[in-house]
Amino acid sequence: MSFDASLSSTSVTGRAAVWWPIFAGFSASLVGIGLARFAYTPLIPPLIQAHWFAASDVVYLGAANLAGYLLGALLGRPVAHRLTNALTLRAMMVLVTVAFLACAFPVSVAWFFFWRLLSGVAGGTIMVLVAATVLPHVPADRKGLASGAIFLGLGVGIAASGTLVPLLLSFGLRNTWIGIAVLSAALTLATWRGWPSARASQVHQSHAAAVANTHDALTVRVLYAEYALMALGLVPTMVFLVDFIARGLGAGAHVGASYWILYGAGAIFGAPVYGFIADRFGGRFAVRTLSLLQIVVVAAFAMSSNQIVIGVLTLVVGSFPPGIVPMMLARVHEVVPHDHAEQHRVWSRVTTTFAAFQAIAGYAYSAIFNASGGNHRLLFAIGAVALVWVLIVDYVAPHISRERVAGENHNNR
Repeated sequence: MSFDASLSSTSVTGRAAVWWPIFAGFSASLVGIGLARFAYTPLIPPLIQAHWFAASDVVYLGAANLAGYLLGALLGRPVAHRLTNALTLRAMMVLVTVAFLACAFPVSVAWFFFWRLLSGVAGGTIMVLVAATVLPHVPADRKGLASGAIFLGLGVGIAASGTLVPLLLSFGLRNTWIGIAVLSAALTLATWRGWPSARASQVHQSHAAAVANTHDALTVRVLYAEYALMALGLVPTMVFLVDFIARGLGAGAHVGASYWILYGAGAIFGAPVYGFIADRFGGRFAVRTLSLLQIVVVAAFAMSSNQIVIGVLTLVVGSFPPGIVPMMLARVHEVVPHDHAEQHRVWSRVTTTFAAFQAIAGYAYSAIFNASGGNHRLLFAIGAVALVWVLIVDYVAPHISRERVAGENHNNR
């Protein structure tokens, strides 16, 4: 029996077969987001030292991936509608692999920008499509854990940026890009037949369409607001952490790099742990509890100078970027139950919102940083305030919704 057929068969082989698409999803998030975005961070100094590009160009090229990510989040669903999810995901993994290989040859700034942009497009497309492609084939009580396994790829990519990439750099900058491309190609080939077939996806979508579903539009808009605020809250530590350690605390670049490894270690456990919490206690509980934890940790960065304390904080804060993905995905499934197509639409918009505010925050925080004379703690404080608003919005919105429903019921009498 073929793999595709097994996916659409009964539950005799379903639980075993579902791990193949989960592995495919993990590989896609590792290649398209974990490596394509985060592997660039430790390559910035070598790119400058090897005189491939000027320092100002390297920063500009780093932003290309974020811009591409936003484009990918916007274009992912329309492209998949024409090509099918599985074909699009395969194409995006191939595109990232080619982009890695192209970056081994610094033809020009425009050339490098083009391929960094395309790698971002692939990452945004993967983020929009991967969960919607895999999770309909996963039992409802395991969706949080499965999404955690899928987005574990982000954490592994962050960890690899602090461990594997420095090892590859001992073979030279060009060979580092080629090595990452080889790894990406290997994962692309290994998972080529691991994606659910279009036929299997249609079976699940047809079943979902037969289930009556209603959801509160206000609650959906709250999800957009919360994810946008999380982007504003997490960008300071994602972007400025190493510089804060190296220059803000005067510890030096080597110590700063070691803290990035701690950040990567935290990123590895973030997605599966938060996915499990969402499964066990529900998406809303996870959002509120982990938002509170984020507030405490990010605010502590604004106040502490103890390197041991900051090391612990770094380990925890590293878990947030990959961890909030399965957590928010679980919340989407709670707000829009039993309707895979609508869940896909909402998740696409949530992802696009996060991507947009992440890009806006990156430029805004950079401007504030320059205007404040390089004040890292100010950025962390602003991030903590944004995360406080996540909790405020989540607690206030249900009361507004109930009052609105009560008012409508009163008017209908």
